[in-house]
Amino acid sequence: MGVERTGEASWQLKVEPHVATPGDFLFGGCGLGAGLVALEEATGRPTVWATAQYLSYAPLGSTVRIEVTIAVAGKRTTQARATGWVDDREILTVNAALGRTESELGGVWVEPPTVPEPDHCPPRRFPDFMRSSIFEHIETRVAAGRTFEELDGTGGDPRSALWCRVPGHLEPSAATLAVFGDFLSGGVSHPLGRRLMGQSLDNTLRTVQLEPTEWVLCDMRIHAVVAGYGQGIAFLWSEEGTLLGTASQSVAVKEWRT
Repeated sequence: MGVERTGEASWQLKVEPHVATPGDFLFGGCGLGAGLVALEEATGRPTVWATAQYLSYAPLGSTVRIEVTIAVAGKRTTQARATGWVDDREILTVNAALGRTESELGGVWVEPPTVPEPDHCPPRRFPDFMRSSIFEHIETRVAAGRTFEELDGTGGDPRSALWCRVPGHLEPSAATLAVFGDFLSGGVSHPLGRRLMGQSLDNTLRTVQLEPTEWVLCDMRIHAVVAGYGQGIAFLWSEEGTLLGTASQSVAVKEWRT
């Protein structure tokens, strides 16, 4: 994403097209991801959980200043926050817990959906007005659900899935999972069958385990869309079927105007 360290507890991110929405402002998942890059560097620990609250927009061409505060550094877990600013405007706040132990206790009790492999899935195509944005830099393929062109106003399955990858990037991090998880906002179109957009109000990422994988399956499940707001969760799987993490969010929903 191009996050640069500028001081002992400060970083910056320039809002360029590869981290921007079609509306020419910072993509929410990239804001959370940039905060996690800063938090993991500052603490020296991996992300367990993080949530971002989006307060304002960082327009294309601006620079987001990220300041990290370590609230508590325990033996196992560090609690910290990263705050993003554009000039004197607070853009986002990321609260996180970071740490890891060597405990062998545990298990995974959810299963990935049965979908075709990425090479057998159609590319996710976007209208022209969505070009020159993050969607030109992350490759996505429709593993389950309808394409943009197939949305005809009829209701459908609240569950959909996308294969996602950053070409040439084989080592997923909490930051890349945060970006992929933010595609959940687009999942609100599937149950309603309409061309909708979801403006993220928050993003929460919970990491489970990381392993090398070219593609990440974003298994999206929309729970509700009521009174203009939607909620849902995405399970993030490796190509081998390993649960990498989960992402959830609340979104303000509106129809695309082209």
